[in-house]
Amino acid sequence: MTASPDGLVMAELTNVVKRFDLRHTRSIKEYIVWWATGRRGQLSDEFNALDNVSFTVTQGESIALLGFNGSGKSTTLKLVSGVMLPDSGSVRVRGRIAGLIEVGAGMHPDLTGRENVYLNGAILGLSEQQVNERFDSIVAFSGIEKFIDTEVKFYSSGMYMRLAFAVAVHTDPDLFLVDEVLAVGDEPFQRKCIARMKQLRAAGQTLMVVSHDLELIKDICERGIVLEHGRVVLDAPIAEAVDFLRSTMSD
Repeated sequence: MTASPDGLVMAELTNVVKRFDLRHTRSIKEYIVWWATGRRGQLSDEFNALDNVSFTVTQGESIALLGFNGSGKSTTLKLVSGVMLPDSGSVRVRGRIAGLIEVGAGMHPDLTGRENVYLNGAILGLSEQQVNERFDSIVAFSGIEKFIDTEVKFYSSGMYMRLAFAVAVHTDPDLFLVDEVLAVGDEPFQRKCIARMKQLRAAGQTLMVVSHDLELIKDICERGIVLEHGRVVLDAPIAEAVDFLRSTMSD
């Protein structure tokens, strides 16, 4: 991966295809008949969640992945994060990646919030000493000081998100990924998260965000990539991308 004229390449997707099986629900009787008669019919259909997707993300860009449900936004983030691998094509990334792909991801339910801070910090590449140095700031940002020594299985989804986001933004990631999880937080904490994401952007770090809140997206991101049925249909400045998506809503 090399530097482009516009800056250092942080993520590059080239002709990416990701397939999933769409399994059909069948009764026990149907399964028995299917096996007894030796039928070769399909019990599942294959579909492309991403179909020949290509784009490049350069250092310091703030990019929104836009589209309706099922368009491939979250799948794209999971491929960039390394949670999934493509079936064909390539996904290349540079630097430390952190973020929130799913609420509670990386949290162990039987560990306390304190223990999960150290666990998540280690997963995201921090040493124990680095977590020690940032621990008070992480807990203060999360706002759940009273519950930091409580097992996280007793946390609400909002508390999960608060702690996970606080850890992620304190790892100083080169590439920060956020997938709709801010929707579970209360408004004051959302404002705090948005302010921190803007700080990351101002510091030259790279953001990739998925959200259905188009006004929020316009406030955070500068570029929008619109996906439809797993294909890129528009890659443009964020205002143009949002207007394009809104123009298709009636369809």
